[in-house]
Order: sequence, then C-alpha cells, then structure tokens
Amino acid sequence: MAGPLHFETPTALEYFAALVADDATFSVLEAAVAVAQCEYPQLDSLEVLAEVDSLADKLRRRIPADAAPLQRLRLVNRFFFKELAFSGNVNDYYDPRNSYLPDVLKRRRGIPITLALLYVELATQVGLPAVGVSFPGHFLVKLRMPRGEVIIDPFTGHSLSREELDERLMPYKRQRGLIGDFEAPLGLFLQSAKPRDVIARLLRNLKEIHRTSEDWPRLLGTVDRLVVLLPDHWEERRDRGLVHAELGNPRAAIRDLEVYLEHCGDADDAPALRGRLGELRRHNGSDLH
Repeated sequence: MAGPLHFETPTALEYFAALVADDATFSVLEAAVAVAQCEYPQLDSLEVLAEVDSLADKLRRRIPADAAPLQRLRLVNRFFFKELAFSGNVNDYYDPRNSYLPDVLKRRRGIPITLALLYVELATQVGLPAVGVSFPGHFLVKLRMPRGEVIIDPFTGHSLSREELDERLMPYKRQRGLIGDFEAPLGLFLQSAKPRDVIARLLRNLKEIHRTSEDWPRLLGTVDRLVVLLPDHWEERRDRGLVHAELGNPRAAIRDLEVYLEHCGDADDAPALRGRLGELRRHNGSDLH
C-alpha cells in the first residue's frame, strides 16, 4: 500500500518566484504583499488580500449602482483618505514598514507606491479605471475619466494639475537635459506602470533603505527577490554578490560576481570587481572560475 503523500511548503522566495514568473498572470497586488515576507516569512498573503477585498466590499456598498464616474471618484477619495485615513508617513518616510502592505494596512501610513497599490485596487473594484504611474521621484495614480485623466498623489490625496506636474518634473528634466530642443512631453511620464516595474520600484526602495543602514541580512532578502524578478538585470546579481561578501559567504559571492562579469565584462566597475573576485577566491582557498 502506498504511503501518504507529502507536499513541501514553498519558501517565501519560491512563492514570490511563482507569482512573478509570467507577465500574463502577474498579480501586482499579490506580489507586493509577498514582498512583505522578506520581513515576515510566515505571513499569510491570502489573509492580507482578503482584508483588502473586505475594504473594497465596504466601499462598494456606499456607492449607488448608477453613480457617475465623478461621484464614484469622490466617494473613493472620501473613503480612502478621510474615513480610513490613509496618508503618507511624513514623520518616518524611510521606515521599511512603509513598504510592507500588511503594515500599511494596519498603520494607515505608507509611501506613495504602497498607498497607490491599495488605492488602485479599491478604485478598480468599484469600477474606476485606475492605474499606477511610475512618475520620477514620486509614484502617482492615474484615473481615466469621461472628461480626461485625473492624476492623484496618493501620499497627500490631492489631485494634481498639469502645471503642478510640470513643476514636479522640471528638476528631473533639467538633470537629464530633457528641455529646450530635447523637450520631453509630460504624457511620456504618465504612462501606466507595468506590474513588474512596480514591484521592482518597491523592492529598490527597500534595497536603498537596507543598504543605507548596512542591514546586510535584510538587504540580501530584498536583492534575492530582485534577481528573481529581473533575471537579466545583471547589476542585481552583482549587488547580491557584494552583499554575500559582506555576510561572509565567499562561494555565493564568487558565483554572482562571475555571472556579472561574464555578461558585463566591459562595464566601468569590471576592473575593480575582478580585483574583489580575486580577493574572495584567495580568502576562500578556491580556484573557481
């Protein structure tokens, strides 16, 4: 008689990898929730998603079935920014919890990208065509309304005029020479963000926070996910190798740096990294190539 079947529970990283494997089935909200498993490995993602659905159900009951889009928008804004009191965490912007959706749901504080993810989900569930916008320096929400597009800053809840958007964009355009003869139109910066790009931006926010605080274990968990999410972005492999070196994992560091140099051997940092690779091999007593 055959014995009982045993199924291994996937690790948090394996679960994340399954969520982001295929663009056709990529759920940006579920992947964003899974990012929080960097910090909370036992987190029940489905429970968090059910909490978001519960809020959407509560909102849906407030909206008349025949409500016009503008009325729906006003009700969504009142519910999200007034009743639930979601807002930007101005007192501690770089708190990692601002990037973890379960914490944002609990504390009602976040950064633009996490607030936008929740706002877009609620608005979409009540029939408003809302999308995230990866605007330079500040993630935004765009809604397509009958009389044109509405751009909302999820950090403050304010609707932004074209003049305000141009003003926010000007430092970025000046820095990159996108003015004068090379003027870039505003619409170029208001395109819908692709799910993979949204999660990459979320993870890179965390990456910078952990790098600044030199929290190498947390940084490793974050970069692991970036490597899975963006397998052809070799700089993420390089950065993971350097984190492994900081953590005293020379074999893992050697593997990642070798992959980076194989694909980016002409990069400006390649000579320095070859030197670092030699040091790691000597330290590891290895002649691996």
